Amino acid sequence: MRAIRTLRRAGAEGVALVAAAVVFLVPFAFIMLTAVKDQIESANLDFAWPTNWRIVENFTDVVAARDHILLRAYVNSIVLTVASVALITIFAAMAGFVLQRRPGRVAGAASFLVLSGLIIPPAVVPTIWLLQGLGLFKTMPGLILVEVAINLSYAVLLFRAFVATIPKELDEAAMIDGCTAFTMFFRVIFPLLRPVVITVILTTSVFVFNDFVNPLYFLPGDENATVQVTLYNFQSQYSTQWNLLFMDVVLITIPPLLAFIFFNRKIVSGLTAGAIKG
Repeated sequence: MRAIRTLRRAGAEGVALVAAAVVFLVPFAFIMLTAVKDQIESANLDFAWPTNWRIVENFTDVVAARDHILLRAYVNSIVLTVASVALITIFAAMAGFVLQRRPGRVAGAASFLVLSGLIIPPAVVPTIWLLQGLGLFKTMPGLILVEVAINLSYAVLLFRAFVATIPKELDEAAMIDGCTAFTMFFRVIFPLLRPVVITVILTTSVFVFNDFVNPLYFLPGDENATVQVTLYNFQSQYSTQWNLLFMDVVLITIPPLLAFIFFNRKIVSGLTAGAIKG
């Protein structure tokens, strides 16, 4: 019986690996092949081997397109990602700690708002009106606030679940030693949140860096372009430069892909730590 179970488990794992290869590796291979073809061959959109490898040429064409907009877009995306993730991490950690440590009606109402942020989709037009009223429309700070608002609920839930695993006696001991609330949180509690902090930083960084809709709506203009918006550079009403478009896809996919490859275990451990310990 044990041998049969082992064979069944191995067969299920093999099927899962094949399905994952079909779902993820085949499209990625198609993108890579198209990215190194010339414009005529790439228009066929097939798996044919390129007769003329244009790796360097396509790379330089993508980087130099529209006065090197991709380089400006990388700078904008990095600024947007770093600022948004920093605010999300700090605010979500503080909110998750308070909601977990101080249950009550106010905490219940706040938890309802947090869950609403996960369920209710953001409205574009009212958000534009609000940003215009604040004078933040078409500005980087305005888009940063939008990204923080959209991703905050997810991060708060992760931090709240992890804070539940930290004994309350640490809070009481720090307060007895004369720590203020902020000092106690940042010197005692926050260092203990390292696993979930890493998870929140990595997952939200990938989401913000890959965000296409919000920069398109709330930060229009070539000078404000992010990396995802540059995909429009190689599309027109009548034709599309598929080789350059897919080369652009490859270039903007590398950073988040490397992040997931090198930090995959930390992401999983941070997502499951609260559930296991709780």
